[in-house]
Parts: sequence; structure tokens; C-alpha cells
Amino acid sequence: MNQHMNSSTKPPLNVLEVMRVGPVIPVIVIDELSQAVPLARALVAGGVRVLEVTLRTAAGLEAIRAIAQQVEGAIVGVGTLTRPQDFNEALEAGAVFGVSPGLTPLLIEAAKASGLPLLPGVMTPADVIAARAAGFTELKLFPAQQAGGIGMLKALGGPFPDVTFCPTGGISAATAPEFLALPNVACVGGSWLTPKDVIQKGDWAAITRLAQEATVLRKNK
Repeated sequence: MNQHMNSSTKPPLNVLEVMRVGPVIPVIVIDELSQAVPLARALVAGGVRVLEVTLRTAAGLEAIRAIAQQVEGAIVGVGTLTRPQDFNEALEAGAVFGVSPGLTPLLIEAAKASGLPLLPGVMTPADVIAARAAGFTELKLFPAQQAGGIGMLKALGGPFPDVTFCPTGGISAATAPEFLALPNVACVGGSWLTPKDVIQKGDWAAITRLAQEATVLRKNK
């Protein structure tokens, strides 16, 4: 039984709860499996518990499995879900939520069949309408800066007052607070917490410092 299911680290029940754990969900790309557990432990030590491990590399699924089994306190999810078969594979590895860059009928079907809570990506108002019609009201605006950033999120707030966003793509520690101040933004996704060069050096203390800084980016709304 995976340790991520024990009582002290019981995962949130739905995507909105995942989004509210902390202001930043790190978008994690693991090149070498040996990096996964120390990286996750460094993030959790800094107060960042929700971890999106992407399927962008061959090590992604095994990294999810290792973190789910070995890192106390981590809420590990799977990112870059683009194929229906990804859902059950990620669930089997120990992921407790999923993130996709977009949403298609096949992905909707796979999400519902697998039961994996999904944070789907949207970029346009039409995307939001389609996602909401499929039952999703927690959405990832992706790629956030290219999609219009702060201005787009403000514009979407009018016609879609029931939708909560996690903008991801091109956001930094410097720009995150402005996004987090918006009423329809619960958290942001970002890769700045896990710089590739820092991971390669194994400077886990630096990762913990970045995580600590990220936990205080949200101003009181």
C-alpha cells in the first residue's frame, strides 16, 4: 500500500481542494529517476506539498511511483496527460490528481472512467464552455501568458463566475502575486521552483528555499 494513502497524508478529495493547499503547484520535469525523491522531499520541506510530475520524460511515471511511496506529506499528481491510457497508468503509479494541457472528448471519457480528479487546460472562452459542459469548473489556463494572462483571467471572470483557474505557463515568482490576487485564481502553476540546473547539481537546499518563498506569494484577498 502506498504511503500517500495513510491517514497523515490523506489526499484531497477533489481538484479544488488540491488547488487550495498552497499558492503554487510546481510543474516538475524529471530527467533522471534518482532525482525524484530528493526533489520532492526538498519541496515538501519548504512547505510545497502538491506536486505535478509531468509525463514529458520517460522517467515521469516511475518518478510518481517513487514519490507516492517514499515522500511523506506529498500530494503527487500527474501532469501532461494527453492520451486516454495515461490516466490509469498514473493512477496505478500513485497519482491522486491529474493535469492536462487541453481537453478532448477522449480525455473527458478517460477522466470519468478512471475517477482521477482532473484539472484540464483551457485557452479560450470556447474551451471554458466545453470544459464546463463536461462538468469541470476548476481549470488550468494554459499557456497563461500567451493566452492573455491577467487581462484574460479578468475577462473570463464575467461570463464564468463559477470557474476557478490555475494559470500556468510563463509565470514567475515576480508575477505570481498579481495572478494570485485575482478572485477567480486559486493557485498558479510554475516551473521556477524546480530549475533544471539546480536539480542537476542536487542543490536540494536551494529547492527548499524556493519552496519556502513560494508559500508566501499569495497576499490576503
